[in-house]
Amino acid sequence: MQKLMKVIYYIFVAVIGITAVLMVVSIFPITGNFKLMVVQSGSMEPSIKTGAVVVVKPVEKYQIGDVITFKDVFKTEVPVTHRIVEIKVIEGKYHYLTKGDANDNNDPKEVSETDVVGKVLFDVPFIGYIVDGARKPLGFALLIIIPGAFIIYDESKKIWREIQQSKKDEIQNL
Repeated sequence: MQKLMKVIYYIFVAVIGITAVLMVVSIFPITGNFKLMVVQSGSMEPSIKTGAVVVVKPVEKYQIGDVITFKDVFKTEVPVTHRIVEIKVIEGKYHYLTKGDANDNNDPKEVSETDVVGKVLFDVPFIGYIVDGARKPLGFALLIIIPGAFIIYDESKKIWREIQQSKKDEIQNL
């Protein structure tokens, strides 16, 4: 049981660490940088579930079948992640016709290449709920500060035991 708890503990710490690193990396305004986005609707199910985190990166050329994230086409603040179903070149600029996998019809407006945030490289199901929660003060406290405090407490106990053992060894060697 002790080994199982340790494995769960390390998996939990790894997931929080990876999530934190992805969040920090996605914040930096570096051209061509990875972006971390949370899927907030079921329009791409079953291939990308609601609540998944998608890692998006701009690429040079997009192709039919690529899943892309784009902005401002629907005049919403939330970027959209859909699949390219058709590509048009108008006056030397690429325009993409997109569609959500779960939708019956194509999106009503074409996506200009300037509105594309990037191509979805991969997604991690359900982690988006954690990421969205971590962006709020209470969620941040629950997911980062409290586990961090437990880690610090656990490591402090280990250090304290080592100090006590070192003192006992010193006394015995006198």
